[in-house]
This record gives sequence, C-alpha cells and structure tokens, in this order.
Amino acid sequence: MRAEIIAVGTELLLGHHVDTNSTFIAEELAASGIDCHFQTRVGDNIDRIASALEIALARSDAAIVCGGLGPTQDDVTREALAKVMRVELIRDEETLARTRAIFAARGRKMSPNNEKQADVPIGAQVIPQETGTAPGLICPVGQKAIYALPGVPAEMKEMLRRAVLGDLIARSGERAVIASRTLRTWGMGESLLAQIVAPRVEALDAGGRGVPTIAFLARGIEGISVRVTVKAPDDDAARAALDVEEAELRVLLGDKVFATDEESMEHVIGAMLTERGWKLALAESLTGGLISSRIVAQPGASTWFDGSVVCYASSVKHDLLGIKEGPVVTKDAALAMAGSIRRLLGSDVGLSTTGVAGPDAQEGLAPGTVFVGIALPGEEPEAFGLSLVGSRNQIREVAAITSLDALRRRLLQS
Repeated sequence: MRAEIIAVGTELLLGHHVDTNSTFIAEELAASGIDCHFQTRVGDNIDRIASALEIALARSDAAIVCGGLGPTQDDVTREALAKVMRVELIRDEETLARTRAIFAARGRKMSPNNEKQADVPIGAQVIPQETGTAPGLICPVGQKAIYALPGVPAEMKEMLRRAVLGDLIARSGERAVIASRTLRTWGMGESLLAQIVAPRVEALDAGGRGVPTIAFLARGIEGISVRVTVKAPDDDAARAALDVEEAELRVLLGDKVFATDEESMEHVIGAMLTERGWKLALAESLTGGLISSRIVAQPGASTWFDGSVVCYASSVKHDLLGIKEGPVVTKDAALAMAGSIRRLLGSDVGLSTTGVAGPDAQEGLAPGTVFVGIALPGEEPEAFGLSLVGSRNQIREVAAITSLDALRRRLLQS
C-alpha cells in the first residue's frame, strides 16, 4: 500500500508556516507499514489541488490531503475533491446539524459561512469532528481513495488515528510496520562513507524488494548519518531485522560509529565516563566554551563533568594553568593544558583545545591549525594536531566535536 501526502495552503508555499502536518502523517504511515514515496505542497487553488490529487492517484493507492476544509473563501479542498471525483457537492444535513450543535455547546453563534463545511462530494463518507468544526472526508475514486483532513494539527492528528490509518490498513489487506535506525558517524566524508558501505548496499539491492534499505544524510558538524529502514510484519520482527543490519554496518564502519538515532556525542561520552566512575575537566582556548556548552546541555552532566576553564588569553594559560612561557598554539601546550586542568579541578580526565580560528594567523600559523590534548588516569597525556578549513565559527565548531570524538576513541581503548 502506497499513500501520498498533499499539504494545502498558500502560506506553506510562501514560507509563512512550516509544514509539520506532513511530517507527522509520514511518521504515522511508516509506523503502520504504509509506504509514502511522495509529498506535495499546493496553494489554495481548485485546479492546482485537483491536479495534485490526480497525479497522486496515478502513482499511489491513496492520497491524504491536509488543509482547505475551513469556512473561508480560500478553503477550496472540497471543490477540488468533487472535481477529481467528477461529482457535485451536496449539503449533508446530518453534518450541518452536528456542526451547529458544536457551536451551541460552546455558547457561540454559528456564522453562515460555516455551513459550507457540511458540503460533501456525492459518494464521499464524512469523518465526524470531535475536537473542531471541520469534518474530514473519505472519497472513493475507483479502487483508490482520498482522505481529506483539517489543517489544524490537533484535529488532523486525532482524525488520522481514529479514522484514516485503520481504513488504509484494511484496504491494504496486510498489517506491517516500517521502522528505521540511524547510525551516526564522525571522521569521514559522505563519499568515503558510501564507498565503505557499498558492499552492503549492493548485497541488499541484490536481495530484491522487501529487504532493508540504506540511505545517507549529511548533518554538518554532527557528522554523517547512515539510516537503515525495514518493513516487517510487527515491531519485534522489525527490531530484529534492524539489529542484524546494524551489526553488519558496524563491522564495516568500526569506531567511526559514535551513536544511534538521536544520541549525541556528549551523551555517549557521558555514559562511558559514568561506567568508569570518571569525571571530566576542560581547558578551552580556541573553542571558547563550545565543548562545555554542548556537555552541560545533557541532562545529568553534573555527575560526570566537573567544569572548565576558558583560557582564551595566553596570560590565562600561563598564570592559571601554569603553561610555560612561549608559543601556546603547539602540541606541547595542548599536552600541558590537558594535564594541568585535570590537576587543577581534581578530575580524572582532562581535555584541551588550542589553535587559530582566524581570520588572521597567530604565532606564524594559519587559521585552522588546531591542537587537542587528552589526559587519562594512569596513562601518558597525548596530543595531536588538526588542519581545518572554513569560516572562524566553522573551525571552532568542528574542533569542538572532533575533540570530543578523539576523547571517545581514547576511552574505547582504555
């Protein structure tokens, strides 16, 4: 079963409102095992809405159109539905009486223009309202169907779950779920990642329809995500299939995978430190508190994060952290900063950053030159250099998450 989503509203095309309804409907369709291959936005125009519906029905089994069922002049979805069905609109007296009763129950007088909400294409089934005034519609078109829902999110959600999803499942003749799992990676570009995963993609493609699918999503400074999607008879079968595919991908990607789904780098590091009973301290120069900000955004971070020193000026590095006089954008400086902040705050782990964000050079070093230091219990501190490109802010942001990833990898080895 394939269902398309059509969001109606000129305000969506103008960017005045964000189309959250389509996102919600797509998620509910996936959870019900119904494929959604296309989504469309169209303005408040009868001909264009009708055209979008006809295109959807030509390539899918059903269409869910959201919006345009209100009482105003620009609410013309009913007229478009009648055009596609090639029937007339008639006033449904039962729906009209129900709408009047809704207004009466709220102590309000119903305006004459609300009567148009009782207009129904001949042959359509009314989905009664329970939270608003605009009823929905189930419109048969041959062996296919159009479901018309209000644009008000609360009304749409209630009606979708109460009347639409069950009808779609019944029409499909099968019960299934579509589920996804995302592996989040850091440390390689999208093209290299795709090259590494290619053998698995090819193996799945050879298996034909119904096997898991793999897709990639670049998320800027949050890395590249690898999303696995499966269709299965039930939640348990979907989870089992995702487990199998995740294991296959982890063999290929190794420690490039730092988290699954919406887990962040900081969440993962916090769990690793908590498992060891360790606490972290930061000495941030180049990143200027960006790492600390990411960490304290995590609930419960106080159980594994002691604090930080933003040692931006060279004098702070010398006077507070005891770094020896001389250049401060060096591997030696990063090493000393990591060890010093660990001792200063009495923490188990020290992490430091120093470098040149730009736009000007510093100490004869080009913007993007970064050094990261890590100090762990019972081990010699280590430091490494990075050569980053981009704007000042991009360099700082990439340095922040790369430093955290470096700490994650060291913790994996400890």
